[in-house]
Amino acid sequence: MPAPRELLTLEEYRDEVGALVTSPTPAESVPLAEAADRVLAEDVTASGPVPAFANSAMDGYAVSWDDLAELPTRLRVVGEVAAGSGEDPAFGAGECVRIMTGAPVPGSADSVVPIEQTDEGVDVVTVHEAPARGRGAHVRRAGEDVAAEDVVATAGTTLTPGVLSAVAGAGRGEVVVRRRPVIGIAATGDELVAPGQPLGRGQIYESNGTHLRHAAHRLGAAVLVGAAVPDDADAFAAALDDLASRVDVIVLTGGASVGAHDVARDVLTERAGAEYRHVRIQPGKPQGWARWQGTPVISLPGNPVSAAISFELFVRPLLDTLLGRERPGLDHAVAASGWGSPPGRRQLVPVTLSTDASGRLLATPNHRRGSASHMVTSLARADALAEVPDDVEAVSAGDVLTIRRFA
Repeated sequence: MPAPRELLTLEEYRDEVGALVTSPTPAESVPLAEAADRVLAEDVTASGPVPAFANSAMDGYAVSWDDLAELPTRLRVVGEVAAGSGEDPAFGAGECVRIMTGAPVPGSADSVVPIEQTDEGVDVVTVHEAPARGRGAHVRRAGEDVAAEDVVATAGTTLTPGVLSAVAGAGRGEVVVRRRPVIGIAATGDELVAPGQPLGRGQIYESNGTHLRHAAHRLGAAVLVGAAVPDDADAFAAALDDLASRVDVIVLTGGASVGAHDVARDVLTERAGAEYRHVRIQPGKPQGWARWQGTPVISLPGNPVSAAISFELFVRPLLDTLLGRERPGLDHAVAASGWGSPPGRRQLVPVTLSTDASGRLLATPNHRRGSASHMVTSLARADALAEVPDDVEAVSAGDVLTIRRFA
């Protein structure tokens, strides 16, 4: 078995793995009602001006500003316009129209007086106060939000509730999105038992599949998760055969190190020319990648925290590429307490984020032992990963750290 190459930095290995996926999934058109959390493949433009017509921002009276030159003034109410009305009542000097919020502003009017600034008259209304905004007050002009064909959402944008609302308001009933990438997940190891089953001596519950399934789903992927694969070369190869034709990327956990029974490493190296690396991070040092029948395979460590962190660092960028989405930016937070860090390796610590009285973003480690690779409970409350540079051996409360937020 070939020895791993010299230690790579996080960025060096991420770029190496990133070369496995260089183009996004195909585009497809879907109804807006089915587009939640999908990623746009094309810009969305407004089908017409938004608002489509001048409308009232208040309940009140549509008036000509010139009639408010001297106050108080009495105006004859010659009509009423409700939201959804197609009427356009005309009026002259000394007259007005009662109007409701969202109703089209009559062509004879250039301003709206809120009802609170009047005596609320029905046939004749007394205006006590003119709107402070002057002529044009409380009138939403046609196209003041966006003009026809203006871009309301750009390609690469995730269709969150707010974006969906903007797209709907722009009159688009369908959007062009990226096909959801399909991720195949398989955990390896004779010691793994499905949650809810009794444990024998030497066995542990398989949690990586659960974590990675939901992490990938949150990031916009469809997921296939197989049963845990035993430490048997032929069974492992058969599991890869089954997944390779059905998914865009295979993600494995376990068997990535140099142990005597690390089947993933052995099979992928011997049958697919896999590249296994040591990466200068903690946890998650052993990593590997290959192609199986042309399908990219990412081989992650088996310890739960290592697997979860490695997924964020090396699989999440692949999903961003497949979806044509910008990679999320990094943030910064202040360490709420101190802890130790291994020299020579960039430490990644699951943390909970909070804000102190002065508004500072605080990062609190989720386990007293920091980033120990098997401490699965440290993931339960984690909002982000805090990074400790490889030349730092101890973090002190108040130190500013780079953080990577989870999806």
